[in-house]
Amino acid sequence: MNAQQRAAWRAALAICDPQAKCEAVAALAAGDFAAPADAAQAPLPGRPDKPALVHPREVAHRGLGTVAGRIALLHAVAHIEFNAINLALDAGFRFADMPEAFHADWLSVAVDEARHFQLLRTRLRELGADYGDLPAHNGLWEAAEKTAHDPLLRMALVPRVLEARGLDVTPGMIRRLLDVGDTATVAALEVILREEVRHVAIGTHWFRTLCAQRGLEPEAAFAQLLAEHRVRLQPPLNLDARRAAGFTEPELSLAG
Repeated sequence: MNAQQRAAWRAALAICDPQAKCEAVAALAAGDFAAPADAAQAPLPGRPDKPALVHPREVAHRGLGTVAGRIALLHAVAHIEFNAINLALDAGFRFADMPEAFHADWLSVAVDEARHFQLLRTRLRELGADYGDLPAHNGLWEAAEKTAHDPLLRMALVPRVLEARGLDVTPGMIRRLLDVGDTATVAALEVILREEVRHVAIGTHWFRTLCAQRGLEPEAAFAQLLAEHRVRLQPPLNLDARRAAGFTEPELSLAG
């Protein structure tokens, strides 16, 4: 990645307005986005003033039998997808020395995440709400900060742990939403679940590529990183989705 490209990735990452960020991702993918002159001074990551960021324990959890409960769920998932846009952009910007294919992969992920965010925001608006109306937590971006020094660690702990968790929990969300007849939200979540498998698989591919470059055995390295960072894979796992995303049986056995 040359300096001009890196500046463009950084500029997209620094945009605060969600819609403008989504548009910048599309332009970046089309090769039609340049960094403004003052972009290098903008703080990272760019995000709107709302939602307010709170401790995870302070994020409300409500039943899905009410509109308010479905809004809370949609808002939480929309916030994850917004952070996922930033995570994908940050991977390309931060690890600028990685191969061109790495940047192409994470730009394709950013495009998907932007579309996911827009799907969820549209559904929120249909229910009379919008992104930013409720508080949210910052766990995904905190993980980005903790892994900013090493692409191997980033691939292990963000796509293969945090983002893979979505593969496990989304089917349960879909079942509960079907029980209350919210097929419109189900349709959005089914798209996201299907496409997130590829995102986690991209993380798996680059994790293994980096392990090979460093002479590490991937399964042992993954287990060691989980232990070192006190991270556990929480059952039950969506075994079919995780296998499709490249998890091996020894890796799946680490759950518990």
